[in-house]
Amino acid sequence: MSNPGLVLETQRKYEEAEAMHRRALEGREKVLGPEHPDTPTSVSDLGPVLESQGKYKEAEAMHRRALEGRQKVLGPEHLDTLASISNLGLLLMMQGKYEEAEAVQRRALEAREKVLGPEHPNILINMNNLASTYFYQERWKEAEELEMRVMETRKGALGEKHLDTLTSMANLASTYRSQ
Repeated sequence: MSNPGLVLETQRKYEEAEAMHRRALEGREKVLGPEHPDTPTSVSDLGPVLESQGKYKEAEAMHRRALEGRQKVLGPEHLDTLASISNLGLLLMMQGKYEEAEAVQRRALEAREKVLGPEHPNILINMNNLASTYFYQERWKEAEELEMRVMETRKGALGEKHLDTLTSMANLASTYRSQ
């Protein structure tokens, strides 16, 4: 049920995807129990579908629940746990909860750097998310520093014409314009 839910989400059929993910979650809770590693995955799958429908309060609850479940079942440094931390930070930023978003995003960045190393592509995603939070708080210098680091790393790893590098350049340009 999870896979069809993901397909429906990709097709932007969010209400149907939500229903499918809820069925998958109920089934996993009933058959596997809350302590099984797949159960928090179903909780995590539900969060973005709720976000896409503007149900931010419920999405936040799902992200927090997924994080809590993954920490308990998988441990604090498991990649799925780190993804849950990152997802929660991004949602908090989208809701304008910048101080909490910053704290969560710093946690995600530090944990991923520790587990994956400083050059891993997911680190750059976390840096970019944190830079966006600084941007929305009008903390231009902090945003600029992170965006510059992301851009330079992507330029070196992916090349100057790669879409991710160009996106980083555009983000930095927006920060310069705002300054």
